[in-house]
Amino acid sequence: MTRALQRFCEIVDMVAGILLGFATLLVVATAVARYFFSFAIPDAFDITRLVIGACLMWGFASIGFRGGHITVDVLYEVVGERARKLLNAISWGSLLFFTALLAYQMYFRLTSAYASNEATFDLRLPAWPFIGVIWVGCLFAVITTTAAVLVKPETDKEAHPEETGI
Repeated sequence: MTRALQRFCEIVDMVAGILLGFATLLVVATAVARYFFSFAIPDAFDITRLVIGACLMWGFASIGFRGGHITVDVLYEVVGERARKLLNAISWGSLLFFTALLAYQMYFRLTSAYASNEATFDLRLPAWPFIGVIWVGCLFAVITTTAAVLVKPETDKEAHPEETGI
């Protein structure tokens, strides 16, 4: 099961990287077009804003299983093993709760954008497909965080993300 989860996380990383690359290319192309050719790419701001939101959510899904986010170990280092397990359970449980809450709220944002025919400013592209990509990233963040909650208690070795080459 862990191998399948690792493969799933690699796919999520690849999607997050593609989205980040697309956002970077769009920002650079917009800057070059604006400052060198006095031409604005239509809807570049709206599309970049939505794609960066997708990058955030897919990046959040990427760190959900690996636990590569920033942590503060001040209390964790001085307590015993049982208290560490309790702190881990509380922190992963609260992360899962708030991630699920975020995905729940993003679903309603997606349905609202679809129902209201929300569109970008210049080209009138529908916004709901972009918001849908953001919501799928939230959904995958719930999946990866749930996997971390269910799988990590089984493993006794402490994960050090800086050693995994992430």
